[in-house]
Amino acid sequence: MKPANGTVLVRALGLFTATLLVAGIMIGSGVFKKIVPLSQTGVNETWILIAWVLAGVITMFGAFNLAGLTSLTDESGGVYEYLRLSFGNFFSFLYGWADFTIIGAASIAALGFIFSETINSLLPLPNPFAQWEHISIGNFIYPFADGGIKLLAIATIMILTWVNYRGVKESGYLNNIFTSAKIAGILIVIILGLFYNHPANLTAGIKTTVENHLHGSAFFSAFFVCMLSVLWAYDGWLDIASITGEIKNPRKNLPLAIVIGVAICTGLYVLSNYAYMQVLPLDKLAAIDENEIGAAVVAQTLLGNAGKTMISVLILVSVFGALNGVILAHTRIYYRMAQEKFFFKRVAQVHPRYQTPHISLLYTMIWSCILVMSGTFDILTDMIVFATFLFYGLLALALIKMKRAGMIKVKLTAYPLAQIVIILFSIVLLINTVVSQPKQSLTGIFLVLTGLPFYFYFRKKDRQLK
Repeated sequence: MKPANGTVLVRALGLFTATLLVAGIMIGSGVFKKIVPLSQTGVNETWILIAWVLAGVITMFGAFNLAGLTSLTDESGGVYEYLRLSFGNFFSFLYGWADFTIIGAASIAALGFIFSETINSLLPLPNPFAQWEHISIGNFIYPFADGGIKLLAIATIMILTWVNYRGVKESGYLNNIFTSAKIAGILIVIILGLFYNHPANLTAGIKTTVENHLHGSAFFSAFFVCMLSVLWAYDGWLDIASITGEIKNPRKNLPLAIVIGVAICTGLYVLSNYAYMQVLPLDKLAAIDENEIGAAVVAQTLLGNAGKTMISVLILVSVFGALNGVILAHTRIYYRMAQEKFFFKRVAQVHPRYQTPHISLLYTMIWSCILVMSGTFDILTDMIVFATFLFYGLLALALIKMKRAGMIKVKLTAYPLAQIVIILFSIVLLINTVVSQPKQSLTGIFLVLTGLPFYFYFRKKDRQLK
């Protein structure tokens, strides 16, 4: 669909860049941080690795599902577009609204903040608003707390928005550089960990696998916590579909990029966590302070202080690259919503020179920066988990529906097994989340439903124009 000004998005991204975008968005800070909370769950090394593998399998089934849906359209929008084609405007709008107000913007804010926090750990930042830190809005929002970190986060978001504003090719080149660097860095850590020679006095303790003393419901609960933790590290694989309109030959390249990108990340995640546990036993990993990064402690064991610094730099590279990819992907969802007249009209505009959805980029940047200052993005992302997995389940139902309707004619991998697994897993996750976190679940649904007045407003406005 051509925007009002006649300028369209340009198909500038090939298979290589699309694949690295999948991997680049997925690999953030989780691969470096999750080993510590996993080691504190009480399950042993084997079950931790099983959690990583199982989460990878579930994610791959999700990738197969998404790859099947990519044959429906060449338009941008990803999940929003697939839900619109399968179920109509209502569910697709609720997803898009949730993504704009919380999921996408909060992810951008959180990644920007993590990037700044890592910089602060290497080079302490000044706090220009220290005298106002006590000022709050409802004893809930402290806009002046961590002022230096927040200002750098905002500056980083603005810089990457500017890069994306200037053209999708520029964003793609930047992603290729940073994703290649982070994959190379993780591989170095894996190789060093696998060939690490333990000091003689620690060898016996390291080689002994920790026994699993958990049984029955206690083990199930602990393993489920592991699964939730590692699934967070796998998040982001859906985002590449949002930029379908800028990928060359998307019906061929997009499914390949999704499956290959997820496979790369699964391999890196499993091998890196295996390497961590080869260097340090679980009891030592579990004892790491919550403010420390597990991979940094492992690297320090391998290479001394230089190793710790190397991991900090690697996290900077990873988070910066992931932030660039998230900005690129999520802004296309709102652009597509505006094209369908279910978002603010100006957001459908494409820059006449740079051929990017520049208004969507600016709207997203402003709201993300507001969330950075509020400091509430972590709370928002926690509360929206319930709704996110509801939409994942809907995607699986969408593929089954469209396949039966004859709208999807391509051969599907693992159909319908992949869809059944996703639906069942989503149901289990939803029930567990409601039971264990009822307040967050209900609040998440409430935040999604705040889009209802806007849905009826946009629908009424669209009907008046017809």
